[in-house]
Amino acid sequence: MLHKKSFVRTLVAASLLLATTGLTYAGPKSKVDFSQSVVGPLGNAASPASDITLTSAEVSTIKAKKLKAALVWHGAGNWVNALTRGAKDAFSKLGIEVVAETDAQYDPARQANDVENVLALNPDIILTLVLDGVSAEAAYKPAVDKGIKLVLLSNLISNYEPNKQYMGIVTDDMYGMGLAAAELIKDATNGKGNIGVVYHDASYFITNNRDNAFRTAILDKMEGFEGLNIANEKGFTKESETGTIVSTMLLQNPEINAIYVAWDSAAESVVEALRSNGRTDVKVVTHDLGANNLLDMALDGSMYGTVADRPYEIGQSMAKLGAYGILGKKAPEFSIVSFDKVTKNNIKTVWAESFKSDLPKTLKKVLNQ
Repeated sequence: MLHKKSFVRTLVAASLLLATTGLTYAGPKSKVDFSQSVVGPLGNAASPASDITLTSAEVSTIKAKKLKAALVWHGAGNWVNALTRGAKDAFSKLGIEVVAETDAQYDPARQANDVENVLALNPDIILTLVLDGVSAEAAYKPAVDKGIKLVLLSNLISNYEPNKQYMGIVTDDMYGMGLAAAELIKDATNGKGNIGVVYHDASYFITNNRDNAFRTAILDKMEGFEGLNIANEKGFTKESETGTIVSTMLLQNPEINAIYVAWDSAAESVVEALRSNGRTDVKVVTHDLGANNLLDMALDGSMYGTVADRPYEIGQSMAKLGAYGILGKKAPEFSIVSFDKVTKNNIKTVWAESFKSDLPKTLKKVLNQ
C-alpha cells in the first residue's frame, strides 16, 4: 500500500498524529500477541470487511435517494486505480454518482484544497486516505459540518471518532500479512534459514504491525518456523538506505540465505544489491505488488514472494460504509480486507484478484514464455 513518493509525508503525518492525539500502538521491533486480533489505532477491534453488507431493501432505499460521492485520494497508480474501480463498481450498484476523483500527489496542502473544491459539488459521501491526520482535522471539518459521510482508508484524522465525524476505517490484515510473509520465507528456505530483516524503523501503524508479526513468528519459534533464525536485522527510514543495509548485512553474516523487507519499493534496492554482490542465491520476501519485483520473480531472480492486499475489495467496502452512513446504520469501526501470498506460479491470478486489471505487458510476456 505504500508508494515511494508518499513515504516521507505519511511518516511525518503519522508521527504528528501520535504526538498530538495521544494514540498509542507498538512501534518497531515490538512483539505481537497472535492470540489477540489486530486492533485499530484507537484500540478498536478489527472485523472482516466481508461483514460490511447491505440488504436488498437497503440498496433500494439508497438508489431512491440519487446520491453523489467523491473520491479524495492521496496519490495515483495501479493500487489507487484498483481502489477506485472497487468503489465505483459498488457505487454504481447503489445508484450513486461519483462526481469527483482527486489525486493529491502526496501533498497534504493539495489534498486540503481538493476537499474544498469537492465540497462545491455537494457530495453526500467522501472516501479518502488522508495524508496528514493533524491538518486534516480542519480540512475535512466543513464536510463534517455539512453532514457528508466520511469513510477513511488506513489513516485516522486527529480528534475524529468512528460513527461520528467519520463512519469507519478500512485497511489491511496486518498481522495476517506479517505471518504470511514468514510462511513465504519458510518456503523459500525449505524451513531452514538464516534471515536478514530490513524493517521500517519509524512509528507507522501499517508497517510496524506487519513487520512485528513477521518477527514474532520467527523469534518465538512458532510452529513451522523452528528452523528459521534472524541472523541480522536493521531498520530504515529512507528507501534509498535498504541496498546499503543489505550489502553490510551480507558482509557481517554471509550465511544469510533469505531477506525480509518491509514493503515492495523498498525491496527494489535490496534486489539490486544482491545482484551487485553476486548473491542471487539469497531470496527476498516483501509486501505489496510492484511490477519491477514481480518481473524479477517471474525471471526466477532474487524476489521469491510477496504478500498482497486487495485494493479493489477495500474500495468496495468503503463505498458500502458510506451507504451505512446515509442509512444511519452503525458501521464497524475498523475493518480489514483479505490478502494473498504471491509467488511466480500465481502472479497472474493474484494481480487479477487484487487490481482487477490486466498485467503490465512486459510482465505478461515473460510469464507467457
